[in-house]
Amino acid sequence: MNSIMERWIQTCRRELLDRTLIWNQPHLLHALREFETFYNEHRPHRTLRQAAPLRPLPEPSTIPTETTRIDIRRHDRLGGVLREYAHAA
Repeated sequence: MNSIMERWIQTCRRELLDRTLIWNQPHLLHALREFETFYNEHRPHRTLRQAAPLRPLPEPSTIPTETTRIDIRRHDRLGGVLREYAHAA
């Protein structure tokens, strides 16, 4: 369990804290909540076959025409420090 927390702290520091100027404790807590949500609900993890921990794996597409044109939308969090990409509906 200790290694899991060490990895999370390392990732949080590299992807969030090294890129963000933190003003005060409420700002730090807000940034950490946003990162936690991003990390668990959107960020792809290699060990989970590019899925997020709290999101089910998408079904693979077997229809060739579905992969020819994919419309992707980007959503910025924390002023663009964290970026989420999703298929447009």
